[in-house]
Amino acid sequence: MRLRRRYWRVRALRRRRQLSVVSDRTHVIRPGAILSFTTVRNERLRLAYFLEYYRKLGVDHFLFVDNGSDDGTREFLTEQTDVSVWSTSHSYAKSAFGVDWLNWLQRQYAHRHWSLTVDVDEFLVYPFCDTRPLRALTDWLDASSIRSFGAMLLDMYPKGPIGGQTYSDGQNPFEIATWFDSGNYMFERNSTYENLWIQGGVRARAFFATTPKTAPALNKVPLVKWHKDFVYVSSTHALLPRGLNLTYDASGGEKTTGVLLHAKFISLFVERAAEEAKRSEHYRRGDEYRAYSDGLDVSADLWCKWSERYVNWRQLEILGLISKGNWA
Repeated sequence: MRLRRRYWRVRALRRRRQLSVVSDRTHVIRPGAILSFTTVRNERLRLAYFLEYYRKLGVDHFLFVDNGSDDGTREFLTEQTDVSVWSTSHSYAKSAFGVDWLNWLQRQYAHRHWSLTVDVDEFLVYPFCDTRPLRALTDWLDASSIRSFGAMLLDMYPKGPIGGQTYSDGQNPFEIATWFDSGNYMFERNSTYENLWIQGGVRARAFFATTPKTAPALNKVPLVKWHKDFVYVSSTHALLPRGLNLTYDASGGEKTTGVLLHAKFISLFVERAAEEAKRSEHYRRGDEYRAYSDGLDVSADLWCKWSERYVNWRQLEILGLISKGNWA
């Protein structure tokens, strides 16, 4: 595993040359600042709410890699005073789907900081998030000597046609995508990285019903007290050293965990799925996006009679999708 970790550090070192500075405001980062890292491509309409949401939670500075946007994403981010931006036109797939680029930026800027790595359609929900800022969580994690925080990706979707409600710039996507699958999840321990592999939910039900084992992974470790020698090795599904992936209690108890509300399935996604299926820049050369593209149009309805309407984190705790563990 040490050799594997070194391999990923070397990858990041080599691909740092693919990044060009657009707007570097990292000089304002202070000790103890909470940082956010994201790779984006043509996500202009989603950015305003994404930044608003995480600013309210307590993120101090955002670091973005823009992968060849042409919709104003880069220009919008450059205008934000708490954002630093790098740009690249190189292959997303050959960078391990952005992992190499973000590993490099985290090595450079996140050492000894709490680092949140999320996509622009992922919104962290954790116990007491309605009353306690993110720093309350990270302070408790520090006091408990816990270096990483796990969260299950929870796919959200509307009731009715996915294209029935047009998403507008800056809108809360969960005004549209208010439903989720409360069950139908499979949990399996990965012996290689010791992470808990999770699959299921609406994507397995609607797009991978005949091959559920090929459904996308829903396990994430988005929040980490970073050290310059840490690396992600598979999106945010797994890290090295392996101990960072132990965000669950193997003895049968409970560790504090969260959920990433996933606002993928809104009107913006129909056109995006077809585009990414053609680009083949995502996992398995775009097979996942081909499944979406084949199964989605503006009239597609992902809702079913077992769908549950989202209320708050306490609802997710009752369903066993989130745990407050020892944090009270």
